[in-house]
Amino acid sequence: MEKKDLRIVYMGTPDFAVESLRCLVEGGYNVVGVITMPDKPAGRGHKIQYSPVKQYALEQNLPLLQPEKLKEESFIEALREWKADLQIVVAFRMLPEVVWAMPRLGTFNLHASLLPQYRGAAPINWAVINGDTETGITTFFLQQEIDTGRVIQQVHIPIADTDNVEVVHDKLMILGGKLVIETVDAILENRVKPIPQEEMAQPTELRPAPKIFKETCRINWSGNVKSTYNFIRGLSPYPAAWTELHNGEEAPLAMKVFETEKIEKTAAAATPGTIETDGKTYLHVAVGNGFLSIKSLQLAGKKRLAIDEFLRGFKITNEMRLQ
Repeated sequence: MEKKDLRIVYMGTPDFAVESLRCLVEGGYNVVGVITMPDKPAGRGHKIQYSPVKQYALEQNLPLLQPEKLKEESFIEALREWKADLQIVVAFRMLPEVVWAMPRLGTFNLHASLLPQYRGAAPINWAVINGDTETGITTFFLQQEIDTGRVIQQVHIPIADTDNVEVVHDKLMILGGKLVIETVDAILENRVKPIPQEEMAQPTELRPAPKIFKETCRINWSGNVKSTYNFIRGLSPYPAAWTELHNGEEAPLAMKVFETEKIEKTAAAATPGTIETDGKTYLHVAVGNGFLSIKSLQLAGKKRLAIDEFLRGFKITNEMRLQ
């Protein structure tokens, strides 16, 4: 079968999923339909916002479905009418069996980790938060349990100590587009020999990648230098680690922290969250065994600023603390 004859249905929602869809479209593959999340209001004006995948699908005049529920009979019937040979899922949602088992060649998923490590919704964040020096992407056939299907292909990449989630996300997004094409070609040419995850070399500890909520992102300044540094870059720039600035009896101010540097000092005698600053160029915060230097931050309702810009417009003293 030629690639122009292979009927592909693509499912995805965020920016991460656009690159793989773009590679399929520009590569001449036959994408017969796209499925993405329903539109939702966003921002202060609650304007309806299209997902990045929907925006791209509309630009390319691709047929589009946005089901509220994936078991709705009307959706199932519309999906059947596309007569897909293969379905591809990138950053979407958990599919019921009636959906993933429909195509004759199956449904494969692109996941942003080296499965079986980091099954779940936020694999890139957790890999950086945990201080991993390597991650990657995996294509695998869907089955009942989430992120547990037979692995088709994997690509490894290093994580530098200075990389934040945005850097790793963008590298994996580009590599993911290439891997999706390689996987489709391997399926077309009957070269796929998928491996059950339980037969793969197992890491000593299987780490999960659960969804991240606001309270997950609060900084614990009692952690050590390395773990706190990794936590902040593992959430930067989105959804962003946050803390509260306390100044005596005044109400605390919420503050997002985007970038820090480790300060090589002996163990801090100061209480975690204690501030050291000259009020002009630096803001150091005591953690469990040393200090971190905050390089960029954002007060609630304000824009993100480099630390020297922030200190020029906001008075910080050594009597204040973060917690």
